[in-house]
Amino acid sequence: MDAGDWRSQLQPDTRQMIVNNIMETLRRHLPFSGQEGLQELEKIAVRFEEKIYTTATSQSDYQRIISLKMRTMETRYHNHMGNSLQSNYASNCKITPVPGLL
Repeated sequence: MDAGDWRSQLQPDTRQMIVNNIMETLRRHLPFSGQEGLQELEKIAVRFEEKIYTTATSQSDYQRIISLKMRTMETRYHNHMGNSLQSNYASNCKITPVPGLL
């Protein structure tokens, strides 16, 4: 099977659904403001999907790469938020040292 065959079998509405999923992930994890910001996120999602669509060797490769990238973004966001919360807690926490304890 030629690498181009899988692309011709992928429906445009399927690609749009994937772009929408990418868009939702970006909306949760990237700051944006107003309609202009939303349009910019959509451009990013479309370019990202097109890049993967062009370079993937099969439909399963296409889905695997997109899934992996989205999971990576989710993981980085959660790790960043966890670290941010910990550092905020530590910096906001007022602990009075007990003399002679340390």
